[in-house]
Amino acid sequence: MQLELESLKFTLHTTDTQSKARAGTVVTDHGAIETPIFMPVGTVASVKGVHQKELKEEINPDIILGNTYHLFLRPKTEILKKAGGLHKFMGWDRNILTDSGGYQVYSLSGNRKIKEEGVKFKSHIDGSMHLFTPENVMEIQRVIGADIIMAFDECTPYPCEYNYAKRSMHMTHRWLDRCINHLEKTPYEYDYEQTFFPIVQGSTYKDLRRQSAEYIANAGAEGNAIGGLSVGEPAEEMYGMTEVVCEILPEDKPRYLMGVGTPINILENIALGIDMFDCVMPTRNARNGMLFTAHGTINIKNKKWEDDFSPIDEMGTTFVDHEYSKAYLRHLFAANEYLGKQIATIHNLGFYMWLVREARKHIIAGDFRTWKDMMVKQMDKRL
Repeated sequence: MQLELESLKFTLHTTDTQSKARAGTVVTDHGAIETPIFMPVGTVASVKGVHQKELKEEINPDIILGNTYHLFLRPKTEILKKAGGLHKFMGWDRNILTDSGGYQVYSLSGNRKIKEEGVKFKSHIDGSMHLFTPENVMEIQRVIGADIIMAFDECTPYPCEYNYAKRSMHMTHRWLDRCINHLEKTPYEYDYEQTFFPIVQGSTYKDLRRQSAEYIANAGAEGNAIGGLSVGEPAEEMYGMTEVVCEILPEDKPRYLMGVGTPINILENIALGIDMFDCVMPTRNARNGMLFTAHGTINIKNKKWEDDFSPIDEMGTTFVDHEYSKAYLRHLFAANEYLGKQIATIHNLGFYMWLVREARKHIIAGDFRTWKDMMVKQMDKRL
């Protein structure tokens, strides 16, 4: 089944000669997205701990991510519809991508039943029962109103038996056909268009990943995603699967690797041909006192920072990096002050944005491979 929609434009500007890294531009009705890009995760219509003003002016992403499962349960689709969609509800006028809830349903393993029809699950908020099907997930995402919406899929756990992975992949493909079929009958809810991305599955089996990538490429969508990775498998397995899939997915369309990852994971996957990333790691780790920098990771709770009055990150791109010292940030964590978590979150997201933008510069300049190898070595340290 093929999609016949034209709502996203992707221009590929440069491909690195020493790797598969690409620099491109994605354009939707909410503006341009320069790739490679990292998308901060705003699960429940909020990037945790960050005002939209700081998000826009300091972190400055072209696109952020919302979550279908969480938004469906709270504030609920009727509220979002009354608000005029997620952009208006949260006061964000740039791009938004929503994932389809497949991953959240996967992580509710004790509270859900997966069948051909869809997934029955119990709300983590009040225990109420709900059903997600490929059809109603498309309707929910129409109402949420993100610029890029995802197919409903099953995310397999790791490790996963071959036969389970194979059955699950075929079901994901059947669900994809149902998504496309229903989407074509479901009009846009607001005055802008939406783009649909299907998702490659197949666990850590190369033959399944190839099959799935071929099926997804044949759907003719305007962009494609790779799911079911970064769920506990070794990094080498992740890179192996990404490489196999990128050989098959069309070059003239953006490729999105879902839920990945560490700064090193991001650079290695850019080198394999990935354009888009999202992950809760920069925000979640920030709230636990872990800061990512170009020279390695800092656990700000360690005693060694107690009297270090140097800026949080002299190379940093956000105001917090220069206005606050490591000693002050350590004090805020020791005193369990909310401000500490906010500062760390802004720093980490700012660093992730700097990293992908720097990668883009080096792809365009033609020295990405050398720069990437140097950065991977530098960042693989505990400071």
